[in-house]
Amino acid sequence: MIRDYLKFAVENLRNRQLRSFLTVIGIVIGVAAIIALISVGKGLENSITEQFEKMGSNRIYVMPKTPGPASGPPIGEGLTSDDVEALEKMPYFEFVNPYYWNYYTVTFNREKKILGVVGAPLDNLQKRLEGIDLTLEKGRYPTANEHNTAIIGFRTAYNAFDETIRINNKIKIGGKDFKVIGIFDEIGNPEDDNTVYISLKTAQEIFGRKDAVSMIELVAKKGVDLNQVASKVQRRLEKSRGNDNFEVQTPEQLLAQFNDVLMIVRIVLIGIAAISLLVGAVGIMNSMYTSVLERTKEIGIMKAIGAKNSSIAALFMIESGIIGFMGGVFGVLVGSLISFGIGKGAAISGFSMLKVEVFDPGLVAFGLIFAFVVGVISGLLPSLQAMKLKPADTIRHY
Repeated sequence: MIRDYLKFAVENLRNRQLRSFLTVIGIVIGVAAIIALISVGKGLENSITEQFEKMGSNRIYVMPKTPGPASGPPIGEGLTSDDVEALEKMPYFEFVNPYYWNYYTVTFNREKKILGVVGAPLDNLQKRLEGIDLTLEKGRYPTANEHNTAIIGFRTAYNAFDETIRINNKIKIGGKDFKVIGIFDEIGNPEDDNTVYISLKTAQEIFGRKDAVSMIELVAKKGVDLNQVASKVQRRLEKSRGNDNFEVQTPEQLLAQFNDVLMIVRIVLIGIAAISLLVGAVGIMNSMYTSVLERTKEIGIMKAIGAKNSSIAALFMIESGIIGFMGGVFGVLVGSLISFGIGKGAAISGFSMLKVEVFDPGLVAFGLIFAFVVGVISGLLPSLQAMKLKPADTIRHY
């Protein structure tokens, strides 16, 4: 019985190939958009989680207060050396790492590029960075007194300029020459990989901000409860500064903020994709209504020779389900290709941290089942209309 229904439904779709093709396209667009958005969204979420895990579980970050989650590193100032001194007096930290981050023109072989310049404390820099998966590809770390040296990001060395910057080459920032003594491994984020790390004191001089600090990283001692200490840091700075225009965050809190924003973005984008899928569903419904009108006589004859209403309804719902399933198959393929293209494009652009899972069996199954169900539901009303037709009226009409 089911085989007969399928054979009959497929034959009817073949008889109106152009209309069936145009109807399928609407479902393809909706399913492809949903598959691509979910794949890229999951990849982005996994990448962000991985990056925060690399930040280390023993760190607390103090930053200027912003209206929402930061989209990148804190730029410019907002904190001061006085804040650093106040935190250094607390007994909970192995290191108190102040950073100054801003953009400046970097010159290499007379070629100029605007890059991120990070001022960092030089003494024990290697130990300060331990635990955050920031390692050197080549070279070494500076000593405490090497204020005219620089460590550069991966893309600064290999992509920013026409010529590759090598160890012992010199670059110029703010009229000062810096000897490149190290190159960091690729992080996978252009904002971090297109950077130049110099001494904090020198960066403050170049930017004319003697005591300014963009961010303070606190490396906690073993056994310290990060959440409790974060609260104590908040109270200490409120007392010393006389205001609360700063934020104290643990990696878990930062990750939660990013995930909240990402979830909202995903809901909005999937909502937009769902609208296009709804348009496709309306297209199926319209196509099936037209099919009912075109086959009124055929339906009447089928009823006259004993076909049940349920059989008539099943025929049209199977037909619409096949349209939905076909749209799902091609939608999954197109969505997977889009995901693959986005992943490749991100890698070429320097976002190698974004790893999009092109083929997720669970997501593929969801796309196919969802498209089939949408098709079946879209054929429900037209099938009910077909059930209401009376044999005598349909035959008399023709």
